[in-house]
Amino acid sequence: MYTLITAATSAPAHKLKNSLDPENIIMGDYLELPAIMLKNSNMIKLPNPASASYAHEMLTLCLDKQIETIYPLHDNELNLLNEAQQLFREYGIKIVHSR
Repeated sequence: MYTLITAATSAPAHKLKNSLDPENIIMGDYLELPAIMLKNSNMIKLPNPASASYAHEMLTLCLDKQIETIYPLHDNELNLLNEAQQLFREYGIKIVHSR
């Protein structure tokens, strides 16, 4: 099982990654990522929080990628995922507040 850290291009994301088990970390961002970064299997493009179906898109992504823990570092992601926390909990996915 994997852990997803959002805001992949930010320093806090890499600091958090280094404090966890780096082998089981997937980094992702909904913001534009350089193509070279996306070639890495542990770096993914995330759904945009502006999407009306953001929570469901994230849930699908988590189930497809075997993600059991999410560290949302962007405030808009954190707010939307908190609203859908019960849905994620039903699938055994934990949303962690890292602040």
